[in-house]
Amino acid sequence: MTKIYQAYQGYADLSDPMRAWAGAAAPMLGYRWPGWPDSLAMRKLAAACEVFSCTQLTHQRPAFGIDSVEENGRTVSVHEEISDQTPFCTLLRFRKETKAVQPRILLVAPMSGHFATLLRGTVNTLLRDHDVYITDWHNARDVALSDGRFGFDEYVAHLIRFIEKIGPGTHVVAVCQPTVAALVAVSLMAADKHPAQPSSMTLMAGPIDTRINPTAVNQLAKSKPIDWFQKNLVSTVPGRFAGSQRQVYPGFLQLNAFMSMNLERHLKAFQNLYNYLVDGEDEKANTIKTFYAEYFAMSDLAAEFYLETVQSVFQDHALPLGEMQALGRTIEPSAIRRTALFTVEGEKDDICAVGQTVAAQDMCSGIRPYMKSHHVQTGVGHYGVFNGRRWDNEIYPRLRDFIHSHHQYQ
Repeated sequence: MTKIYQAYQGYADLSDPMRAWAGAAAPMLGYRWPGWPDSLAMRKLAAACEVFSCTQLTHQRPAFGIDSVEENGRTVSVHEEISDQTPFCTLLRFRKETKAVQPRILLVAPMSGHFATLLRGTVNTLLRDHDVYITDWHNARDVALSDGRFGFDEYVAHLIRFIEKIGPGTHVVAVCQPTVAALVAVSLMAADKHPAQPSSMTLMAGPIDTRINPTAVNQLAKSKPIDWFQKNLVSTVPGRFAGSQRQVYPGFLQLNAFMSMNLERHLKAFQNLYNYLVDGEDEKANTIKTFYAEYFAMSDLAAEFYLETVQSVFQDHALPLGEMQALGRTIEPSAIRRTALFTVEGEKDDICAVGQTVAAQDMCSGIRPYMKSHHVQTGVGHYGVFNGRRWDNEIYPRLRDFIHSHHQYQ
């Protein structure tokens, strides 16, 4: 696997300059010079160059680019602030220039091969009515080996630390993979009667119990023993990076897995991009380009976290079986009493199927019924749960009302 990482990096070093050249050449090739007839052949060549340039993988977090938000009919400036930071994560706050006191949200972003900017649309929507913080996870290949390990325990410890930092009354919103860690962190805080226990916890499209309606992702995780994942999917960061010699699950392998799940759809998207560029439909072309610029920004995962998550969540089903261990303790979601629970699922989710997230409702038996709510959004897949029109118009209003109904204004 170390050789595979080296081979990938060698290919990237060779091909990235070619993509950069193609991206620079495309505008010149497609420019309609005054007095010269329009050339379909040149437009096609320009489109081909631009499509090729868009296939580059990057390993740096894109900018969130959220400078303002509409709040109660007026535009409010937004500034990014670092509230807390460790070698593995930054607690990022989107501070609004407003005097309004609003519920504070910790948005727990997935650590699954993409950066937290994958939730840019989620953040933008939440900012309308909330004070938003996000877990901005760092690329593991940029974290020095001397900074230590990062496994499931360290992930949970980070969440507890960040909830403490934001303070009592925090509302936790976890998307996809970190729903398990969020439930574990809140369970530990409840067992300890921690004064900063969140007021509410929202779990969106997460693998709480993958025994229910198992998807292709779930079946793949159970198809091989954990040693197979260690030998075939874990690699060593090359010497040229800050995280040299750190064991990781490379982002390019995760991207390959994502792409292969819906290969026809991705190929169709690039075919559409080419056609839109040739036809001069810039708005449609830019939508596709923007999506893939984010989608191809990949982050390596620390091997400890990846392997421990695969084994405990997807193979052993430790949490629903009452066998989950974290920070040296057995996790008991039934200990949660003060934190309201909202679960959200997508009808067409092919990553975390319907039933897997709502399983948290039964596990959290200590929460009173009036403090619980569940919503299945019709017509959306995995990403539609937290991005897009139905997230904005149908899911978010329910989430907002749930948070505000369980928030104590001071």
